[in-house]
Amino acid sequence: MIDFFRFDTDENRISLLARARKVALSALQEYDLEWASIQFVQLSDTITYKIETGTAEKYLLRIHSDRLSIEEIRSEVTLLQALNKSEDLHVPEALASCSGAYVLQIDTEAGYRRPYVTLMRWVDGEHASGEFSDHTVHLMGVMMGRLHKAAVNFVPPSDFVRPVWGAESFSRQMAKLEQYYGCFLSGEAWRSYQAAAEKIISELAVMERSGDNYGLIHADLHSGNIVFNEDLPYPIDFGRCGFGYFLYDMAGSLLELYPKHRWLFIQGYESVRKLETDYVKRLECFFVMFMIENYCHHASDPRETASLIAEQPYAQAYIRDYLNDTRFLFHVIEPVEIDRTAILGRKDSGE
Repeated sequence: MIDFFRFDTDENRISLLARARKVALSALQEYDLEWASIQFVQLSDTITYKIETGTAEKYLLRIHSDRLSIEEIRSEVTLLQALNKSEDLHVPEALASCSGAYVLQIDTEAGYRRPYVTLMRWVDGEHASGEFSDHTVHLMGVMMGRLHKAAVNFVPPSDFVRPVWGAESFSRQMAKLEQYYGCFLSGEAWRSYQAAAEKIISELAVMERSGDNYGLIHADLHSGNIVFNEDLPYPIDFGRCGFGYFLYDMAGSLLELYPKHRWLFIQGYESVRKLETDYVKRLECFFVMFMIENYCHHASDPRETASLIAEQPYAQAYIRDYLNDTRFLFHVIEPVEIDRTAILGRKDSGE
């Protein structure tokens, strides 16, 4: 059988989206729902559509990639149901079909695997535009603190299955990056990436786990996965949620913040739950780990190459300071000089 998700070329992407729309329309027939419009949102690890009805109710229909099993998708649904029971959290929640199922498998074109589909209640709000205010960043930290506090109290059922984000998953990502690094890194820069990866894995090997520092995390809580309603932040898109260190989850949010705002985010977080003593060194380890994982994820997409190259003066500066044990999290970092023409020239020559 052919994977439903194939978009390695423009032709395959167009074909995929055509199949996906048919799947979405078929899936909607399985719900007691009088929908009025269907609007494509994005293609990523899932294909998503915004579903509007004749009332104020809105929904998010997700077509899942082959990356996750039905057990993993069902476990995400279970976690979100539990998180929504917390008085100070509001997260997406799945809607049951007419048959009572939360995860459907929908027929598609012959020869392709039948994809899994879920329908989630829409979380109202808008993505942030422009720079974050100090107050907004503080509230984002509070939100993450509340998520982790609720996750600590969640007791997974025996059939609960979600990914684990740690040394093994990171090593798999590095193996993928080894195939594509040449499109945005020089040989010298790649060796620095490898050295950083070795250091990260060695630090992970000696980190102690406890219920206070490790558990279920969102694992992708950047600004694109946060919406604001009346200035309050709400988390969305839990498709990457799994088991990992809480500091790893925090690092993913801090990546796009200025040093001053990183501190304000942490202050907001600690107003809900305190971090472990001397957390900064470990947080910087996860910061570099998460940053490299982002590049692993995007390196295979030629449309991302220009932005990957543009980010390297700062990315390689973080790696430099990390390898030198120079604290960087709360300081403005000095970018390194990148020979972009050499990278692009090597790429054009097919090396």
